[in-house]
Amino acid sequence: MLTASLLQEPAYDFLRANPHLGRHLILIGLAGSYAYGTNTPDSDIDIRGIAVDSRRDILGLSSFEQYVDDGTDTCIYGFRKIIGLLLACNPNVIELLGLRPQNYLYLHPIGRELLECRKLFLSKRAVQSFGGYAGAQLRRLQNALARDSYPQAEREGHILHSLQSAMYDFASRYASFERGQFRLYLDWAENPEYEQEIFADVALKHYPLRDYRSMWAELNNIVKDYDKIGKRNKKKDDAHLNKHAMHLIRLFLMALDILEKEEIRTWRGEEQELLMAIRGGAYRKEDGGFRPEFYELLQEYEKRLQRAAANTALPDAPDFKRVEEFVMYVNERVVRDDW
Repeated sequence: MLTASLLQEPAYDFLRANPHLGRHLILIGLAGSYAYGTNTPDSDIDIRGIAVDSRRDILGLSSFEQYVDDGTDTCIYGFRKIIGLLLACNPNVIELLGLRPQNYLYLHPIGRELLECRKLFLSKRAVQSFGGYAGAQLRRLQNALARDSYPQAEREGHILHSLQSAMYDFASRYASFERGQFRLYLDWAENPEYEQEIFADVALKHYPLRDYRSMWAELNNIVKDYDKIGKRNKKKDDAHLNKHAMHLIRLFLMALDILEKEEIRTWRGEEQELLMAIRGGAYRKEDGGFRPEFYELLQEYEKRLQRAAANTALPDAPDFKRVEEFVMYVNERVVRDDW
């Protein structure tokens, strides 16, 4: 079992050496397959964490969003950035608040207080964030399985849907963004190699450049992800497709926990057998496609998600006021150096 001693290895010295990390770290936990309980002997160790903003970041002109160490698959989020992602119920981030206790490798008292506040971030936004993310996973599967036979216009439509899902929460994450300012749509292509392509109507004035850069980066990464599909060899492609299929079901399971039980549960012990069977290829056909049972399972979860969305007791939006009070409480302690 992976324990906190992992962080003492020389490969993780950056956690102590980087001025934005070190004493500013409030939470470090396992991510990826080790957090879900779907790891294999070949699985990489992914680490995610949170660091409070420094006194200079809070009062001065500097800022810290995140630190990424590719060598150890580690990403440490700045406090302000992760709060924004949590408010959007971002699937890749909200799971950090629902780990098993033993999967937290470091917890500062403020980190524990954040975990105690986890329900403040839950809202009906999970329907779109998880549903949109799961939809993107499904379209990647469909695209990869039938990329040679898909009409170009249909493939472009899949990409557009993924982009629109990603844009759903821009209004909540970027203060100056209003729906309608940035519209994406399909039309007859100007590129002679396409039948249809995605176009954009952008009406932004006096807009913060960094916000625009962040939004554009998110959209650009989605398009790049689709373009990467088809460039893998078949052996790797099969493994990736099985992993995508497993994560697709896992996303539905997490979303259902949030909407039905108001819980964030990252470790999927109860469904481990099912998820590992999918990852192992048990739901694949000899021709490389997925068996009908997989799509039946998927349809069952989609219907259940729709029911949960219609009946959840969660509010339409998270409790911004109480989250803001918590952020102010943390920042005031950092400024006073009382933490």
